[in-house]
Amino acid sequence: MSRCDAGSSGAVALGRQMTVEFYDCSAEILADVRRMEEVFLEAAKVSGAHVVNSNFHSFAPQGVSGVLVISESHFAVHAWPEHDYAAVDLFTCGAGVDFDSAVNSLASGMRSGRWIISSLVNRGILHESGQLERLVPVVENDRSCGLQLSWQDRFNNSGARAISGCIDLYDCADTDFDSEDKWRNFADILAGKLSESDGGKGQWIYFPHGENNEFYRTFTAGRITGFVSRNRNAVYLNIFTDGFFDPRPMAELAMELLDGTYYRMQVQIRQ
Repeated sequence: MSRCDAGSSGAVALGRQMTVEFYDCSAEILADVRRMEEVFLEAAKVSGAHVVNSNFHSFAPQGVSGVLVISESHFAVHAWPEHDYAAVDLFTCGAGVDFDSAVNSLASGMRSGRWIISSLVNRGILHESGQLERLVPVVENDRSCGLQLSWQDRFNNSGARAISGCIDLYDCADTDFDSEDKWRNFADILAGKLSESDGGKGQWIYFPHGENNEFYRTFTAGRITGFVSRNRNAVYLNIFTDGFFDPRPMAELAMELLDGTYYRMQVQIRQ
C-alpha cells in the first residue's frame, strides 16, 4: 500500500501535526519573548484556532521557547536567534484550523526569508474497524494524501447511510444507579440532542437486574441502549442513527451528565 492509499481507505485521524522550519528570520524578533508571543497569538487568530493558554519563556543569554495551548491542541516554537532560525510544531485535532494561514502569518511575523514544511503527520489513525492503528503513516507535504479529521467528512465522503457509536463512561460520580427516572431522563436528554423532533415520544424499556441495569430508548431514526454497572461505576452506551451524529460531543455530554472521569469510544460508519 502506498502512502496515499492510506488517505483513501476511510480512516480517520485523531490529529494532524505539521513541523515547519523557518530560516533567515529576524534575530531581533526571535530574541524578544513578548514579540514572539504576539506573533503566535496572531497566527492562532488568523488560522481559526481558539487559544486556551499561552506560555513563552526567554533563555539566557538568548533564545525563546513557547507554546500556545489551543482548544484544538497546540502551537509550539523553539527559536535560535544566533542562527536566524525557528522550529515550529503545529498540532490540531479538528478540521477547523487552517495550517496554511498559520504558517504564512508566522513567516510574516518572524520576517522569515525562507521556510519549509519538514513533515505533515497524521496522529492516531482510526481504521474502519474502529481500532487505533499502531503504525502511523508519514505524509510528505501533500494534502491530497492526508486523512480525514472529522467523522462528518468521513460520513459524507463515503456515502454512508448511518453511524453507530459505542461510548464507555468510567468513574461516574453520580451513584444513583438504581433509579429508572434518572436513566430515562438521561436517555431523553441524549435523544433530544440526536433528534430535534424527538419530543420525548420514543419507546422506553428498562431492565433492572442485580448489580446491573439496562435500558433501551428509541427516537426518530435511531436508538440508544445502555448497560449500567454499579460495581464499576461505569455506563456502556450504544447509539445508532439513520443519518449522521458526531460521536465526540455526544460522549462529552454523557460524561457531563454522569460526572464521569474519562471515556472510551469506538465508531462505525454504516454503508
